[in-house]
Amino acid sequence: MPFFHEKAWSPYAAGVLIGLLQIPAFLMIETALGASSSYVTVGDAVASWLDPSLLKIDYVAKHLAATAKNLWQVALVTGIAIGAFISMRMSGARRQPISPIWARALGSSSSSLRYGVAFVAGFLMLFGARIADGCTSGHGLSGMAQLSVGSTVAVAAMFAGGIVTASLLLRRI
Repeated sequence: MPFFHEKAWSPYAAGVLIGLLQIPAFLMIETALGASSSYVTVGDAVASWLDPSLLKIDYVAKHLAATAKNLWQVALVTGIAIGAFISMRMSGARRQPISPIWARALGSSSSSLRYGVAFVAGFLMLFGARIADGCTSGHGLSGMAQLSVGSTVAVAAMFAGGIVTASLLLRRI
């Protein structure tokens, strides 16, 4: 199929496909799309191997249970990573070096700094997602599809936070 070799797919087509993925998720396993639960499931599994007493904590036990929801979330995130890799290979796209704007904002063009900042930022986002009882994809795709007021407020706050953060970073340059 020729569209697999495109550098960028239509965001409208991708959005429709992601939206349609909600239907089997709700009908077959009664859960919504989201990603942050998968990180908790995998993290809990690794942590419980190191310290089995963690299984006594209800939050950990809930995410370690071999339920369709837990397995679905892990499969979804794994599929996203594999799909992104396949898409990158088929399209011929390559990762771009760090932008000069971000290099100045971070004070370096070092890839180790780049990975460190990405890790810390990802951890903070995941921590926030767990506090908010859902991640950006969960609130943005699933919550808003269900017309959830809480998800609408969460998405508005995420966009506002992103705009403020970008404005502060770019002002510094």
